[in-house]
Amino acid sequence: MGYVQQEEWNTHYAQERRFRSLGDAERALLAEHVPAPGDGGRALDVGCGLGELAVHLASTGHRVDAVDWAGSALDHARAASPAGVRWLRLDVERDDLALLEENTYDLITLRLAYAFLGDRTRVMHDLGRRLREDGAIVVITPLAANTPAKKRDIALDEDEISLLSAGWEQVQRFDADGLALVILRSPCQDHATVAEKHRPATHAVTGACAVVTDTNGRVLLGRSTSQMWELPGGRTEGAEPFEQTAVRELAEETGLVADPVDAHVLSMLWDDNHGISRLTAVVRVTAHSGTLACREPDKFTRWEWHPLHTLAHLDQIFAPSAQALDAVWPGVLPGLPPARAYPHAIAHPRVDGEPAQAVRLRQDMTARVVVGGWAPSNEVRAALRAVPRHRFTPESPLTTAYDDDLAVITRRDDGQATSSVSAPWLQADMIESLRLESGMTVCEVGSGGYNAELLAHVVGPGGRVVSVDIDPYVVARTRRFTAEAGSGRVTALLGDGHLGAPGHVPAAGFGGCVVTYNCWDIAPAWRAQLAQGRYLVMPLEIHGYTRAITFQKHGGVLHARGFTFCGFVRDRGSASRTTPVAELRGGELQLRFEDGEPADVSGIEDALQGARHELPTGVTVGPQESFETLQLYLATTLPGFCRLALDRARDTAIAAVPRGANAPAVLVDGSLAYLTHVPVTGTASSDEGWAEFIAHAYGPDGTRLAEQLAAAVRTWDQHFRGTGYPELAVFPAGTADQDLPAGHVLDKPHSRLVFTWNTEGS
Repeated sequence: MGYVQQEEWNTHYAQERRFRSLGDAERALLAEHVPAPGDGGRALDVGCGLGELAVHLASTGHRVDAVDWAGSALDHARAASPAGVRWLRLDVERDDLALLEENTYDLITLRLAYAFLGDRTRVMHDLGRRLREDGAIVVITPLAANTPAKKRDIALDEDEISLLSAGWEQVQRFDADGLALVILRSPCQDHATVAEKHRPATHAVTGACAVVTDTNGRVLLGRSTSQMWELPGGRTEGAEPFEQTAVRELAEETGLVADPVDAHVLSMLWDDNHGISRLTAVVRVTAHSGTLACREPDKFTRWEWHPLHTLAHLDQIFAPSAQALDAVWPGVLPGLPPARAYPHAIAHPRVDGEPAQAVRLRQDMTARVVVGGWAPSNEVRAALRAVPRHRFTPESPLTTAYDDDLAVITRRDDGQATSSVSAPWLQADMIESLRLESGMTVCEVGSGGYNAELLAHVVGPGGRVVSVDIDPYVVARTRRFTAEAGSGRVTALLGDGHLGAPGHVPAAGFGGCVVTYNCWDIAPAWRAQLAQGRYLVMPLEIHGYTRAITFQKHGGVLHARGFTFCGFVRDRGSASRTTPVAELRGGELQLRFEDGEPADVSGIEDALQGARHELPTGVTVGPQESFETLQLYLATTLPGFCRLALDRARDTAIAAVPRGANAPAVLVDGSLAYLTHVPVTGTASSDEGWAEFIAHAYGPDGTRLAEQLAAAVRTWDQHFRGTGYPELAVFPAGTADQDLPAGHVLDKPHSRLVFTWNTEGS
C-alpha cells in the first residue's frame, strides 16, 4: 500500500476502506497482559483509523484518547461517538504533542500503524515519556515473513522488531493469529554505547561524515545492517575534498542533495581501529533538499531524524559518528571515550531549525518570568522570546530546557556540578540589573552560551559580549552553540575569570560585567575593567550566604544597588577557596567558618556534654515566607559568627538542626549558640505552617549567647523584616579604617565590605 501523504490516508478512509479487523486473539492478549487498572486507567490509541481498537479499549474501562492524522477517519469514528473516547486529529511525528500530557497513560497502542512511522525511534521515545510508571506500549504489526513482497512496507522483519525492542527494559512478544503483538514496559535510561565494525581495509584511512539537521533541529542517523546508528558518510575517493565526500555520500545513501558550498569542515578526528589509523572529517551541512529515502539497502535499513536529547538513549552508535556528534554538540553523548580532535580554524556556520513545541514552550517560559516580575524591560523580554534556550542544553528535553525555575547542569566532575545554565528568571533578573544600553560591550565571567546570547540580544547589533571561562570544555561548547544558534556577537575566551578579559576591554571600560558562579571575593580586575557609573552583577558569598548583588562603580568604590537570593556553582579558578571547618564529636557536627580562619573550639566538646539552653524568640515566620535578610543581618552584625552543620549521614539529638542544614551560630570563649526554627503548635488553624525561631546554646556562657542571638532576631523583626537589605559599599583592600563609612566591616583578601543596617525611621 505504501501511503506516505496525509491526503492518501484521507482518501482511503473517505472511501470507507478498512484494514484487518480486531481479532479475538488480540482482544484476549490485551485483556490478559494489559487490562484496565481498577480506577479505569487512561489509554492512547495512536493511528486509530476508524476507531475499532479505541472503542474496544473504552469498553474495557479505559478513558481513551484516539489520534490519527486523517480527518476522514476521525469523522467516521466520531459518528459512532462512544462514551469514553476523545478523538484528536494529530500527526504524532510532526505536531506538537502538548495535548498528550507526560506521565498520563497506562496503555498506549499502535495497531497496524508502527510500520508507517518514519522516525520510529523518536516517536517511541516521545510516547514512552507519556506512560505512567507501570504503563505499557503495545505494538500490533504484520510480520514480513507472513506478508507478500508487494506489501512489504506494511510489515516488520525481525531486525525491525529487534530495533523496536532495543529501548525497553521489559519486552513481551506474542502471536495474534499471524500478527506480532509486542508489549513494551520501562523505557531504558542507559547511555548509548559506542560500537565498532570489522577491521577496515588498509586504504580506508580517510573519510567524512555529514551532520545534517532538519527544520526541527533533529539530526539524521541511519540504522545500518551492522545494527548500529550512523551518520551519512564514507571514504574519500582519490583527491576528493572532504566537503565533496560528505555531500556525495549524503546523496548516495539518503537521497538528500546538498551543495558543497553549504558543507563546512568543523573538525578532524583521529583514532585507531584494529591497528589502522582513521582520519574522519566532521562536515556540518547547513542546507539540503530532496526526499529522504533508503538508497543503499545493503548498508542501511532505514534513516530517521533524531532530537538531540534522545541520542544518549540509543542502543549503539558507530564510534566515528558518536565522536562527530560530540564535536558538533559537545556533551550530547556523555561518557564517550577520549578522542583526538583537531578543530578547523574557520568561522562555524549558523544553522537554524527548531520544533513548534520549542517556540511554544519558550513563549510560555517568558510569560511566567514576566508574571514573576523578573523581566520588566521590553529588551529582556524580547531576548527571552527570541533566544532558543534548548539549543544551549541539547542533552536536555525541551520541557527541562524551558522550565523557568530550573538550572540545567551541563557538566559534572566527580559528581559535583561545575557548569550549568541558570534558571531563566535569575538570568533575566541579573541582566535587568545591568541596565544595559544598545551598542555596549559586556563582560561575562563564566560561560555557557545561552546567557551570553541573551546579553547579545539586549545590546543589539552594535554591541558585543566577551565571555571568559577557565574550562576548555565549557569554552569549546560555548563557541559551538553560539555559532550554531547565536548572533555572531559573542566572543568566548579561555582564561581565569578572576582576571577579567584583558586585551578585550573597551577604552572606557565594559558597559557591564556579570559573573555566573559563586564568588567569595570581588576580583580587582572586575572593578578596574568596568566603566565608571556602570554595573557589576555577581553572586557573592557572605559568611556562606550567596546573593546576586548589583554593584555600581563610583571611583574605586562599588555601591550595592540590589540583592537577589540565589545559588550558583562555585569558583574553580585561582580565587577559589575551601571553607575552613572544625569537626566536633568525631565529625557528627561541624562548625564552618565561611569568612576567616577557624576559631578556637577548645572546650566546646565538653560543653556539648552539658545541658542545652533553649530560648524562644517570640518571632515567627509564615509558610513560604523568606527570611533571607535575617541570615545576612546575623552574619554581618554578630561577633564570632559561624555556621553549624550536621553530618548528612547521621542522626543526632545534640544540635536540633535538620539533617543537611546549616544553622547560624555564634562561638565565643568555649560557648556556642545557634538558631533554628520549629513549627508552631497548639495554635489556630490559620497559623498552620508557621514556625518560631528558637535560640539554643551550650557552655558556661550559653545563656548570655542565647539571649544575644534572640535579641538580634527581635531587632531584625522590628526594624529590617520586609524592608530589604542593608547599604553595602565595597572598598579596595588596604583602605584605611578612617576612610570607611560607619558600619560592620567584613574583610576579604581583595575587598573591605561595609554593611550599614540603618534603624533610623524604623
